[in-house]
Amino acid sequence: MKSTGEYDSALAAEYALGTLRGPARLNFEQRIQREPALAALVARWQTLLSPLDNALAPVTPPEQVWKKICLSLPMQATPRRKVWGYVGWALAAGLAALLLVPRFITQPQDFAPAVVLNAGQQGGGQWIVSMDSAKRHLKLTPLDPQSLAVANSLQLWAISPGEKPRSLGLIAAEKPTEVALNQLTLAQGMTIAISLEPAGGSPTGLPTGPVLYSGQLTSL
Repeated sequence: MKSTGEYDSALAAEYALGTLRGPARLNFEQRIQREPALAALVARWQTLLSPLDNALAPVTPPEQVWKKICLSLPMQATPRRKVWGYVGWALAAGLAALLLVPRFITQPQDFAPAVVLNAGQQGGGQWIVSMDSAKRHLKLTPLDPQSLAVANSLQLWAISPGEKPRSLGLIAAEKPTEVALNQLTLAQGMTIAISLEPAGGSPTGLPTGPVLYSGQLTSL
């Protein structure tokens, strides 16, 4: 059975994506006005999901799909380009919800999203980094899991401004990974990054391969 906190996190994600509709959305908005903690959770999701807007690319629907859309629209429908702009956004938001919400509804209640890691020139997709309430563990979740060659590993790093990267260990490429922070204390302005390394990790204690994903902690 899922806890109230887990369902609230999933609802906040859907609300931020715009996929929570009808009475459920109205009820949720009323709760936001009454519950400051819930409003803060929604604001965090909106901040974390905002990079997805930049990653969406226009897609022209197949002619058969477009005909079905046109037939389902009322006679006073707006011009084709504007209608598809809205429909495309709705479909993209729905797809993002399918990718994101199932991953976080099963996440323990004391983990909350902290930062989105965006792809560099060598990577593709994004990662969500969540932190537990004690700030002692991170959970890394790939939004677009990809297989990794046997000869390589993904290594997680924390980089304070003006300091050398500090390894947080290896992470799985195709599923969520939980890592302990040990004696490291995360702070605003610190960069979290994932690099591609030889199997088993960097032999030097510093990144040796390309940085595939990175993001900066702006709030904790």
